[in-house]
Parts: sequence; C-alpha cells; structure tokens
Amino acid sequence: MNKDVLTEDINIKEIIPLISPKDLKQKLSLNEKQKEIVYATRETIKNILTGQDPRKLAIVGPCSIHDPKAAKEYARLLNDLRLKFEDKLYIVMRVYFEKPRTVIGWKGLINDPDLDGSCDMPKGLFLARKLLLDIIDLGLPTATEILDPISPQYIADLLSWVSIGARTTESQTHREMASGLSMPVGFKNSTDGSFEVAISALEAAKYQHSFIGIDNDGNTVIVRTKGNPWGHIILRGGKLTPNYQSEFVEKAVSELEKKGLLSSIVIDCSHANSNKKPENQIMVMESIIEQINRGNKHIIGFMIESNLQSGSQKIPQDLSQLKYGISVTDACISWEETAKILQNFYTKFQK
Repeated sequence: MNKDVLTEDINIKEIIPLISPKDLKQKLSLNEKQKEIVYATRETIKNILTGQDPRKLAIVGPCSIHDPKAAKEYARLLNDLRLKFEDKLYIVMRVYFEKPRTVIGWKGLINDPDLDGSCDMPKGLFLARKLLLDIIDLGLPTATEILDPISPQYIADLLSWVSIGARTTESQTHREMASGLSMPVGFKNSTDGSFEVAISALEAAKYQHSFIGIDNDGNTVIVRTKGNPWGHIILRGGKLTPNYQSEFVEKAVSELEKKGLLSSIVIDCSHANSNKKPENQIMVMESIIEQINRGNKHIIGFMIESNLQSGSQKIPQDLSQLKYGISVTDACISWEETAKILQNFYTKFQK
C-alpha cells in the first residue's frame, strides 16, 4: 500500500489557530455593572415569559450587523425609545452576527467582518464582543441568533435572549446547545410554517444533555447540561402562509399546553409573516395589538427587522460604495418607520 495515501483532511485547505474564549474575554471583559445589567435583563425576560411582568418583549434591530459604527448609532436611538416606552414595552436590540445561507453568501460579521471573503474570524469575534459591550453600556439588552455551536463560548455571557433559527430548530446539536445556554431561548417554527418541530425542540432543550464542545480555554470537552426551562416558540410564518393570525396562535398554544410546555409566544413580524416585504411588518403588528387587546395573554412579544435606513443592498466589490445604515441581508424598515410602529403599539396596547 502506498504510504502517501491520505484518509483525513483531504479537502482541508488550511487550519488556523483561534484565540480561546478565555483570552478574548480577558481582552474584552465584563465589568460588575455590565454583569448586573445582563443578569437583570435575563430575569426580566423570564418574568415576561411567565406573565409576572405584564410588559411585552420587543426584539428590534437590523437583520444582520455588518457595520459596528452604524449599529452603535442605531443602539443609541433604540435606547432612547427603551427609556420612553419602558412602562409597557421591554425593548431588546437584535444584534445578529451569524447568518444561515440557503446556498452561499455572506455569513455574518463573525465569519467575515471585512465583507470580502477573507473570513478573519478572530477579528469578527473581537468586533462582535466589543459591540455587545458597547450596547450593554447603554443599559440596552442584546439578542442574537446562535448558529455556530462554538461561538457562544465567546459572546453568550453578554446576551439577554437568543433564538434558534427555522433551519436549525430541528438540529439535535442546537437543541443540546440550547439546553445549556444561560438565557431564555426562542425556537422558530420550521420554514414550512409548522410548529411541531419547534415544540419538540422546546421539549428536548428542557432536559439534560451531554455533548462534545469546547471549554473557556478552547479545549475539546464533554459538556453536560442541566436543561433550559426558558424555551419558547417564535412564529415566523411558512412558505405557504403566514402564521401570526389568531387561529395559528391558538393552535400553537393548545399544542404547547398539551405537552405541559411554556405557552408563551413571540411573533416575528418579518420573514414569511411579512412575505419578505418589510413594509408588511406594520400589518402584522396591527394584528398582534388586536389579539392582545382582545385578551390573548400568550403573545408575550414580537420581533421587528429594522435599520437606520429602509431596504437592502448587495455587498459591492468596491466596499467604498457600501451605503451607510442599509442592510446587506434581508430588507428592513427605516428608523423613522420603526419609531412609528413602536409608538403605535405603545399607544394602543392596553396593559
């Protein structure tokens, strides 16, 4: 037999060492005030999930973060509304660093912070952690989608709420990971619009699991979890129909109660519920307000995709042509439209 025959790493081009979570956290550490903010905001979200806090959870922000400067400007504006509406709304900023792609495309700030395919992930992790710390300094809670099972070790201590996306809710890896996360986790219904998979995910994440992961030093370890009781469903619509309407909400609640699960529901105003048209988020919000004011106690919050400016743009070859404050992934509503939507909810919501 030829000794030069390879049986591993045949399609691996390069393996690059990565900074450990511990070393990154030492460079960008949480101070005591920031720790208190993260802890308190997680507890508040738990109280909203159980109905102890009658406010509604509003997870608002860009489809994805590609420009930390624009994200910080957005955060300052959103924080002003957080303070203005805090007696009825609990506003959390959507700070999404990882994007699932159907085929290929830009995978987010952590994966490719320079938007040029160079995939400088150490830089991406640094920028993501630094941005989260800057936002927390405002007192504004942060939320993101967890896509990669390794990245939470680098940023999860800064997050108040996370989601598992429609494409990964069925994944055993993500269910196991969610069982060990330290904050409430929202599971999106699958892309076909059914929520049975999300219900199964809630059930699975409640239990203890053991899986292979990394520790704070970056070593490969066996992770044994306690289970996460703060899982809940996010209705984001499906390929054939939206599912924010009352009949879908009632069906989801019925199925959750049969399983003895938390029957708290977040409605995503974007994605399939808006038919990928950002302006339709206003229509979804009107339905949410109507359902809540008719007495629905199970809708505990909503998600809005919003940016400084409306619409979306492709990442240009010449990055100097990139327009400021416009999404490079899904189209968003503008800041002005966002402020109007939140003001409208605040005015109409009968707490």
